[in-house]
Parts: sequence; structure tokens; C-alpha cells
Amino acid sequence: MEEDTGALPRKENFSEWYNEILWRAEIMDVRYPVKGLYVWYPHGFGIRKRAYGILRDLMDRDHAETMFPLLIPKTEFMKEAEHIKGFEDEVYWVTHGGRNELDVPLALRPTSETAIYPMYALWIRSHTDLPLKLYQIVNTFRYETKHTRPLIRLREITSFKEAHTVHATREEAAAQVETALGLYREFYDSLRVPVIISRRPEWDKFPGADYTIAVDTIMPDGKTLQIGTVHMLGDHFSRTYAITYEDANGEQQYAYQTCYGISERSIAATIGIHGDDKGLVLPPEVAPVEIVIVPIIVGKRRDEVLAAATALETELRNAGFAVKLDARDMRPGAKYYHWEMRGIPLRIEIGPRDIDANTVVAVTRTGKKTTLDRRGVVEGITSVLAGFGEDLSQAGKQAMADRITAASTLEETAEAVKSGVAVVHWCGSQECAEKIEAAVDASIIGSDIRSDLIAVSDGPCVACGGEGTSALVARTY
Repeated sequence: MEEDTGALPRKENFSEWYNEILWRAEIMDVRYPVKGLYVWYPHGFGIRKRAYGILRDLMDRDHAETMFPLLIPKTEFMKEAEHIKGFEDEVYWVTHGGRNELDVPLALRPTSETAIYPMYALWIRSHTDLPLKLYQIVNTFRYETKHTRPLIRLREITSFKEAHTVHATREEAAAQVETALGLYREFYDSLRVPVIISRRPEWDKFPGADYTIAVDTIMPDGKTLQIGTVHMLGDHFSRTYAITYEDANGEQQYAYQTCYGISERSIAATIGIHGDDKGLVLPPEVAPVEIVIVPIIVGKRRDEVLAAATALETELRNAGFAVKLDARDMRPGAKYYHWEMRGIPLRIEIGPRDIDANTVVAVTRTGKKTTLDRRGVVEGITSVLAGFGEDLSQAGKQAMADRITAASTLEETAEAVKSGVAVVHWCGSQECAEKIEAAVDASIIGSDIRSDLIAVSDGPCVACGGEGTSALVARTY
């Protein structure tokens, strides 16, 4: 791809900045000739690979990875009426095989409950088969009619991690919901992305679920982005798909289930929260290249500098770092621009003066410069990268805190949602939610809030004055 050296739009113009950085930093190419489908550039896919490697490691603690088919027979898909009602406007249907019309149309999975649960009914026979905890990372298809946006609102979700668990009791399933939320917190801690966890309103839960707990973050434009959901399914689907087990007394019982998912919105959050006016800023944990070495070539010592840079690259690679030596015949400034745009966490500069002093210069993506002793360079770089990651975590939390405002009136709520999230008291009724949403042009997105940044309390409902508790109001993606 030809290097573009023009200035990015300022991040304060977030939508324009986001659209530009996707191609400038080689994340995704939006030019694929089907609306809502996009192509990963290798650099973007490298970020995805690192992030989903973290996610796989977390899931593999007590889940097994699997793979179910993309195509779902209409006969299975239509069994669960409430679930189907939630997706009926989004389903792509395959109606022909070659020139022949199919006897049974096939749905491209919008989500996989109706593909997985008929098989669970075959696999589960006894209480000794439980709990069953499986996950897959697959593409899903939804005929999205709203404005599509790469990584955020797609017609092909290319990186959908969905877990589906089965348990003997409701209590065990509810405990699994909490376990899943803990895994998601760990995942986003690794991405240095701050989150707010809350329970979705009854009318906004996953179709067919008893309740839905959502994980949200706040993007730089003040809108919330849902970046994870955990659903308590109860025995709703097990009754539809006859997922039963024989208990210890020989009695047949319906199982209890959960499901939970994360998509490439996790990458959108990482891009949006950490990036700056120069381009991407990547946490070390997800950067395809953690360290770039830029040799500073001066006069007759070219070969000496390149040899020193190559030796450093080998040492750092042997120490486990993802490192790249940029020996291209370009000015150092052009190389700096290239790697800053792509968010590489650390740049190491080495030139004749550094060789003479037995040092290297380490510059983080955010501009913090440190001179390191060449003899302890691995330890020095490890420390610098750890500090850089912690700085990103703290900056992300502070930015989120700055976008959260407590509001006690509809007027205050309307003002707060212009730049972030309002925390109001709400009685829990849909009638009052609709009144709030109409007045402030934003949505009630959750209650039962879990966040270190929000003090939860009881108080008069901002709409009716009745007894209420803390709830989130925001504009959403």
C-alpha cells in the first residue's frame, strides 16, 4: 500500500478520524463491493489475532473450542418463536443449491443457538454430562439495515466468539453468568479498555433470555459501544429443543443454559479509546509488532550500525518480543511516521553515538523517551512496555470517568448525554424509560450497574419521582 503522509483528521472529529484511520493504519479496506462486508488488512488481522489469542487462552481455562455449521435449516431455526422474532428482519436465506430450489431453506447463522441446541439435545443424556461448556469463533451474518460501520455495525461479523453452556440447575447457570463476566473483565483489562457492566432493560434483553448483562465502553464521541453480552437463558431453549438429562434419582430434568459473546467490536474499542491525532496507539498485548528498531545511519558507520541493530533484533526476538528491524532506505522521520500511524508501542533508535555509549534510545508510542543500557536491554524494555501499558489503562479510565455525569433532572440528563453517559435514578418501568428517552434523545441502556467509576444509589425517578435506582442513559452505536 502506498504510504500516505497527510495529516489525520483530529480525533475530536471522531467519526471522520475513525473512518480515516482504518485505511491509513491498514486495519480494514472498506472497498469490498458488498455493503457491510469489509476486508482485513494483514496489520489489522494481526491485531485481531493477538486479541483473540488472549480471548482463547481465557476461554480454554474451562471451555472447549468447537465449530458448528454456518447453515441452519429453517425447520430448526423457526422452532423458537421469541428468539426468531428478535432476528427475523436480519436473516439471510439460502434458497437454492445451484439451479435447484431447496426443499428446506437454509439460514446463514445470525447467531448459533438454533444450530447448536439440536445437537446438545443429542449429546446430553445424564447429569454426568454436565456442565457442558463450548465456544466457537466464527463469522455470522445479519442483514443490518442501519448505517453500517467497519468493526462496529456489520452485515458479516467476521470474529464472533460465542460460548454456549449447559447446567443441571438454575443456580449453576447463574453462577456461570458471573464467571463469564469475570473472563470478559480480564479480556478488556488486557486490551486496556475500561468497561461498565449493567443489566439490560427487560425489553432490550436477548430474544429468549431470562436476562442479559452487557459490557459497554464509552467511545471518544460520548456514545456507548456494546462490546460483550452475557445471557441467562434459563430453561427456555432446553424446553424448545428437548435438552434434558437424567438426574441422580433417575428422573428426567430440563437443563439450564447460558450463552455469551464478543465480536470485533473489541478491536473497534481498542482503536477508538487509545488512538490519537497521529494514528493508532496499541497496547503491547495486542500489537502485531511490539518493538520496531530504527537504525540511525550516519556517514561511514552504516554497516556497523546495521550490524548492531540486527544483533539487537535477534536478542529481543529470542527474549519473546514481536520485533521488527526497519532497514528500509528512508529517512528516520518517515519511518517514525509509518510506525506511529500503525500504533507500534515502542521504537528503539540505535546510531553511532548509542554504539559508542553502549546504550539505545527507547521511545514509546506516546512519546516518552528513555535511554537504556545495552547490556540490560531486555529488562529495560520489559519495564518500559509494562509502564506504557499501565499508562494506557489509567488514561482510558480517566477518559471514561470524564464522560460520566450524574443527573437529577431531565434537563441535566439531556445535557450530559451530549458528551457521554448520564447516571440517573429510574423506577424501572418502560413507561418512564420511554418518557426519559423522548425527552433527552438517548436510551436507558442498563441498571444494576457495576463500575468502579459510578457510585450506585437509590433516589427519586427522574421521570415520575417514584422510588428508583441508578441507571445509565446514553446515545449508542
